[in-house]
Amino acid sequence: MIIDSWQRHPFLRLLMPLVVGILCGDAFPHVLSAWEYVAGFLLFLFIIGRYKHTGWVYGAAVYLFLGGTGGCLMSWQQGKTVFPFSGKPAVYRVCIREHPEERERSILCRVALLGEVEKDTVTGCPRNHLFLAYFPKDSATATLRRGDELLVSTRLVPPANNGNLDEFDYARYLRRKGYSGTAYVADGHWRKTGHDASRTVSQVALDYRAKVVGLYRSLGFEADELAVLSALTVGDKEELSDDIVETYSVSGASHVLALSGLHIGFLYALLLFVLRPLWRRWRRLKPLLLLLLVLFLVSFAFFTGLSSSVVRSVVMFSLLAFAGLQPEKPLTLNTLAATAFLMLLCKPVWLFDVGFQLSFSAVTAIVLVQPKLYALWKVDNRFLRYLWGLMTVSVAAQLGTAPLVIFYFSRFSTHFLLTNLWVIPMVSLVLYSAVFLLMLTPLPFVQHLFARVVEALVHVQNEVLRWIEHLPGAAVDNIWLDIWGVLLVYLFLGMAYYGFLRLTVRRVCFALLALLAVVSWHSLSIMSNAPRQGIAFYSVRGCPVVHCMADNRHSWLACADSLPDMPRLCRALSPHWSRLHLETPRLVAGDYTTSGLSMRNQIVSYAGKRICLLSDNRWRNKNSSHPLSVDYLYVSKGYQGGIEELTSLFSMGMVVLDASLSDYYQNKIANDCVCLGIPYLLLSQKGSYRILL
Repeated sequence: MIIDSWQRHPFLRLLMPLVVGILCGDAFPHVLSAWEYVAGFLLFLFIIGRYKHTGWVYGAAVYLFLGGTGGCLMSWQQGKTVFPFSGKPAVYRVCIREHPEERERSILCRVALLGEVEKDTVTGCPRNHLFLAYFPKDSATATLRRGDELLVSTRLVPPANNGNLDEFDYARYLRRKGYSGTAYVADGHWRKTGHDASRTVSQVALDYRAKVVGLYRSLGFEADELAVLSALTVGDKEELSDDIVETYSVSGASHVLALSGLHIGFLYALLLFVLRPLWRRWRRLKPLLLLLLVLFLVSFAFFTGLSSSVVRSVVMFSLLAFAGLQPEKPLTLNTLAATAFLMLLCKPVWLFDVGFQLSFSAVTAIVLVQPKLYALWKVDNRFLRYLWGLMTVSVAAQLGTAPLVIFYFSRFSTHFLLTNLWVIPMVSLVLYSAVFLLMLTPLPFVQHLFARVVEALVHVQNEVLRWIEHLPGAAVDNIWLDIWGVLLVYLFLGMAYYGFLRLTVRRVCFALLALLAVVSWHSLSIMSNAPRQGIAFYSVRGCPVVHCMADNRHSWLACADSLPDMPRLCRALSPHWSRLHLETPRLVAGDYTTSGLSMRNQIVSYAGKRICLLSDNRWRNKNSSHPLSVDYLYVSKGYQGGIEELTSLFSMGMVVLDASLSDYYQNKIANDCVCLGIPYLLLSQKGSYRILL
């Protein structure tokens, strides 16, 4: 059965070695050079010409060639980001490629490096390397626009991670996005020199997307209604508040805020509904009508700013549309594999995109599982049949995406079925209404009236999702699942589906063995990551805290007088806390006493260990005849003295230097520790540091 299915899906057989090659190219870049690939290609041509009648030799050559192709494509992608960093400040000529993005404390500009200024001469670059440049938020930087050419004095640095356990790999993420590094431009260290008025196709598309959002504003849309409508129709998520994002996430509807295959599918279905009667009447027009359908989808992608998720979905549905020219069923597993194969050949980095993985896993599950579920109940009533079809699609998509959702977001929405029964019809209605709203642009009065209808639809959708959000047990949070657990879960789902097709003893045994593997791995993970009493220091800028952990899932975050940036801290460390099965830590600031934990005058006592939080100058210029023994002296931003002057007050076991300290001050204190013979730890280099007690 498996062999027959494997033979009937040739593109699935081609996709597997390509994916393996891309994974190898990402893990081991620059292993295979261009000349080695060319030599391998010539060898491949020789083998298939010499042994074309020897099946296994021919197949092995094809697999090796596709694996090498995937590896080379990914290596070339990684090679574009390689940049010779000097590590010293210099003057660079850059151009802002996209609209500056306002952050909480800075202005983020995505810039292309045009050259380096040396002795009033601009040295060009072999290619336009992309960098993330952070500017201070002030009146001057507020005037920056896309296309501005600047002279900046800064130090370019490669992408780097903080080094915390289980933290998001930000450096690899930037390299996959094509960015070579980052830079911080201080106030007064930049000057505008000109403006590049030329625009790429992507930039023109972003301008049209901004015009659509501006039209929504002029029609009276605001607050959450404007944010959700912009996200649903053109993929603009800048207006989304944290509250509405959390509402959609807890209720299990966050996928509708990410413009992707679901929305393109709605438009595809609408166009099929309109065009199918035409080609049924005039069959010769079918290729032309399908071409018009694809052109409409491409136009829609253009108005959404040509975002990666929309482009992927348009490509997928375009291939599906042309597959409709054949008499067989167009949407098959082979069609999906062919789509993924062609997309990864064009851009292999898409394999690591969460949207790409979720889209294909959902559609694959719908193709394979939904027909089997739908056939379990024969419904005569038309309305009930529609509801049953919607429920089976929702369950199938959830089965396909649940392992990935838990892996990436550590959350499972329990009311997903109720949510999808509501949100899918509503999103389709909102999307169709929005398309009609844009078509009413030549009739401003009618457009303003119809805008109130669309606004009411979006408002009702949001309110119902808020109600679902507040239902008991709406979501299960802090679920930990590693990559091996994800693969084992998918193995079990595959074996269960295999057994469902035809119940036999052998197939049931395979499914039970896969389930046993999942349970065993999960149990082993729980035992190995069981909460243990300990102390942890983290490398998160602006968040100097000491994490005191108990063995009963309780923990405390002891901080200095200034409260840490908790949202940033949680974003960085929540995966690690989920893996350790810890409850949300309790924030402790100032004097505090509880069972086993005491904090007085920024000195923390926990489990026989004493930690002094040094974030100000309260201990400077003081003496004591009996130095206080502290196991760890935790130095963070705010202290302006040295270590030697504290030796009369404290007997230090180790000095821990927080990442908030400047490079100069870290080196100064490190040198003091070397001279005094005191062990020290640089969190900016070491990353997080955990001590088990």
